[in-house]
Parts: sequence; C-alpha cells; structure tokens
Amino acid sequence: MAQLDVKKLTNLDWVIVGGAGLAFISTFLPWYSASVLGFSASVSGWSTSYGWLGALIMIGAGVYLLMAKSGVNLSQVKVKSSQVVIGLAALGTLIVIIRWATLPSGSGGSGGIGYSYGPSAGIYLAIIAGLAECVAAFMLLRRPEAVEKTDAP
Repeated sequence: MAQLDVKKLTNLDWVIVGGAGLAFISTFLPWYSASVLGFSASVSGWSTSYGWLGALIMIGAGVYLLMAKSGVNLSQVKVKSSQVVIGLAALGTLIVIIRWATLPSGSGGSGGIGYSYGPSAGIYLAIIAGLAECVAAFMLLRRPEAVEKTDAP
C-alpha cells in the first residue's frame, strides 16, 4: 500500500503542492468583475468558460507529484514523473493565461458615473500559482532524482 511521508518532500515538492492548493482556492475567488454606480458583480473561476480547466490541470500536477512521492505504482506511465508534472503545470498555466488574455476589460465614465470591468484577483492568483509550479517543476526536471527514485514499483 502506498504511504506518503511528508518529511521526505523537498522544498520544490512543497512549492508544486502549494501551487496546486492555491490554484484550487483561486477557483472560488472572483476571476472577473464589473462595477458601475457603486454596484459590483463578479464571477468565480468556475464560471469563466474554460479557465477552470487550467486550474484543474495545475491541481493534477500536484496530485501526480504526491502520488509519485507516496510510492504509487506509476510504471505504466512511459515518461518520467518530473516530465508529467512539468507538462501538467505548464499546460494548466497556459490555459489560465489564455483565459486571462481573452477576458475583456475597460473603464470609463461621464458625468460622475463611472464603470469598470475586467480580470480580478482570483485569476491573478491562479497565474502566480501556475508560474510557481512551472518553475519548481522545471527545477525538479533538471534534478530528476528528486522524483524518479520513488517511481520504482
């Protein structure tokens, strides 16, 4: 049976797992908001079209890393665990960045009536979490023994 010993997780592992946790939390925060006349409305990551998919993929990178570190038999996967982790982290981050880039934004006003709309804190948190995951996963890829020693069946 697979057993995870958290004492054996490296700082890079914690960055990836923490990034996955932040990506999860970010999906419940506002990703897009609009305000006019003192009224505002926002939508979470779950309501911004395909943006949530990127966050789920980033979460998957953290889960896969934990599975590899806990000794789960991943011998059926033909690539190294560090390659899977960086692939998932990069793909998820790319999807969230594309969602951010395609969200309309603007502001204006006339006669004392102002309005604004655009991306909000949640999507920025998801992007930061994804970039942190990517950097940590790249560093793990450069040091493959950090993940690979646990892949043996």
